[in-house]
Amino acid sequence: MSGREGGKKKPLKAPKKQNKDMDEDDMAFKQKQKEDQKAMEAMKAKASGKGPLASGGIKKSGKK
Repeated sequence: MSGREGGKKKPLKAPKKQNKDMDEDDMAFKQKQKEDQKAMEAMKAKASGKGPLASGGIKKSGKK
């Protein structure tokens, strides 16, 4: 029993996936995802310029 044989064995490499031909629906879906991603990035950039949304802290009532 040598020390090198213990432990997990490496899994076999999975074969590379073949590039399948995309039909028009897949192309339209990917294009829509890209546009949504760009819109989200634009909104993030716009929102990061402003201050915090909540004017945070503990709200106190007027009672003592």
